[in-house]
Amino acid sequence: MNLVHGTWEPHPAARWEDAFLSGNGHHGALVFGDPNDDRVIVTHHTLVRPNGGEHARPPELAAELPALQDRLLGGDLHAAEHFTDHRPLQWVQPFHPAFQVRLRGTPPAEPGPYRRSVDFATGETTAAGGDRTSRVFVSRADDVIVQQVTGPDLDISLDHRLPGAPADLAVGHGAVLTPDGALLTLRARYPGSDRAYTGVTLVVVTGGSAALALPGVRITGATSVLLLTRVRRHTGDLDVTAQQRALTALPHSYTALLDRHLALHRTAYDRVTLDLRADPAERALPGSELLKRAQSPALLERLFAAGRYHLLSSAGLNPPRLTGLWTGDWDTAWSGAFTNDANLNLQTASATAAALPEVTAALASLIHRQLDDWRENARAVFGARGAVAPAHTDGESGLSYHFSREYPLHLWTAGADWLLKPLVDHDEARGARDPRTAAALAEVARFYEDFLTRTDADGHLVVVPSYSPENRPANAGWGVLDAAMDLSAARHALRTAADYHPGPDADRWRALADRLPSHRVNADGALAEWARPGLDDTYDHRHLSHLHGVWPLDEITPYDTPRLAAAAHRALELRGAENDSAHGHLHHALIAARLRDGHRVARALAAVLDGDFFHASLMSAHYPHRDVYNADAAHTLPAVLIETLVHSTPDRLVLLPAPVTTLPAGELRGVRTRFGAELDLAWGPDGVRAVLKPHRTHRIELWTSPGGAQPLDLVAGEDHVLTPGTW
Repeated sequence: MNLVHGTWEPHPAARWEDAFLSGNGHHGALVFGDPNDDRVIVTHHTLVRPNGGEHARPPELAAELPALQDRLLGGDLHAAEHFTDHRPLQWVQPFHPAFQVRLRGTPPAEPGPYRRSVDFATGETTAAGGDRTSRVFVSRADDVIVQQVTGPDLDISLDHRLPGAPADLAVGHGAVLTPDGALLTLRARYPGSDRAYTGVTLVVVTGGSAALALPGVRITGATSVLLLTRVRRHTGDLDVTAQQRALTALPHSYTALLDRHLALHRTAYDRVTLDLRADPAERALPGSELLKRAQSPALLERLFAAGRYHLLSSAGLNPPRLTGLWTGDWDTAWSGAFTNDANLNLQTASATAAALPEVTAALASLIHRQLDDWRENARAVFGARGAVAPAHTDGESGLSYHFSREYPLHLWTAGADWLLKPLVDHDEARGARDPRTAAALAEVARFYEDFLTRTDADGHLVVVPSYSPENRPANAGWGVLDAAMDLSAARHALRTAADYHPGPDADRWRALADRLPSHRVNADGALAEWARPGLDDTYDHRHLSHLHGVWPLDEITPYDTPRLAAAAHRALELRGAENDSAHGHLHHALIAARLRDGHRVARALAAVLDGDFFHASLMSAHYPHRDVYNADAAHTLPAVLIETLVHSTPDRLVLLPAPVTTLPAGELRGVRTRFGAELDLAWGPDGVRAVLKPHRTHRIELWTSPGGAQPLDLVAGEDHVLTPGTW
């Protein structure tokens, strides 16, 4: 295993947070690796516990909207706090683990050296100690968790007893012998619900025998044991016989299953690599030791590779949750949901540039499954056509029902544009427009046509009510007027929908976008979070929603709008870290990179790398000192590193926009640009060299530092080598 593309530890995982991870975007596996009590926790994107959210609907408030708008426009800046149906806060259904596959063996008389590792390029985790070796991966080709164990005798069982599991979870076990070995089942029904999930493990024994040892099976004399595991969430009964037939039909060969998986996984993983010329001795360190060297290029190399690996592994049926695809505890923070108002887009920020269309496809799958619910949100809350995205979803429902007085998330109208932006980036990179994205953008534009009807005394459109997640003005309530994010999102959605739909609709949508108010620069010289005069900024906050126009949009740039870019930079300088959330630091870094401030990027990275945010698994935490398992830092970090080195739009390439001085040399290969070219970039003391491999003929603007801008004509199929002498 190349240790830039994997990690290892000399001890088993004592905590589930340190378990190595594998996944295929549907099933996930957390692998502990103890040779005497080997545990693999099984997860699946569909595993959410009923809690009332499965029946929740958006509030029927449309009839009250005109009165609320009148009050807000009339100066009652706390009026939106009463725009509710007074329900208690309802969380979305929480994500949870299924069970653990447990393999217990007799400890060897003389334990030998131990090593567990995960290979990012293959998705395999391996644990070897004493006379036992275990290998695990989650097949992207066959949607099954595959484990092979070699060594002495062992007992195998499926164990639901994980932290936080409900005491009244109704659990039934099954174990039967088969011609190949054994079939184990575990069925769990949620308390007070007809919903359940069932896990099935086929145990294939080579060179030995299997005997029932309820609730599991005992294997003796085997040269190897192959375990094939799936879990399904369902209502009513599941046909276990059909599940057994499906597993029995798979190849009973670890190597054959791995080869089928690698054709998909390795192909995706190998597209992009980052080499920071790190010290080989540091590259060889265990992950837990490397994490102690916060300034090491080897650490950033490994975290970049791990971030892309975990992002790919958690994206399939859905994009990554707050915990990716993994948890070992039923009590997941914030329900382990998809938090749409910041975290989901931050985690998927590298999908286009880091050549992971699988991630964009997973996000698109979630959006398009829920578009009918988005329409219902627009109708119920705003009395409008079109679509409004929720701030939270469990993956099942896209209805907007998670809100409270302090978090009036049902007022957030920018979400659809925010969530569709990665899909637009993907279309730009591939040079073709997905008709499903076009249809969704048209829905968002129709919403704005119906919603943006109020004007102020000067005749300017007003976004009312308007909400900046999850912040409030220092001198007003939570929902007010003209939040900067709402303005940027509405302008972008209307103009992008017009680009996708030329014709009369496009003319109306562009005209509406042009009537929106401009951003405001406040008395501190900063871009104001609310463009409405008289609303005072609250600077110490983890979210940076008001800088939506800088990242991920290109509405505010140092190249096209230098005055607004300077105001955005001042806003970034004034922004506090509040509670030190990882997503806040890395959101800060992404915006700083767009504003060409490498020093500020480095500070934000240092806050995360010095703050003990990463577990030995190289999955991250939400807060410093590994507090609250959370994928934000792990998945967002690759995007931050790419943005410091390369930024592209459909018509512009910026090389080294925000270089970090602690990374003086390196090579980034395979990055995708939004003008339809692959890019290899090398930099160091001898200068910069870039190779562009365009897929379409196009003229772009090339920006370098200190060279400024110049036109560059790209020809499809012809490599363009860029060195200081050519710009």
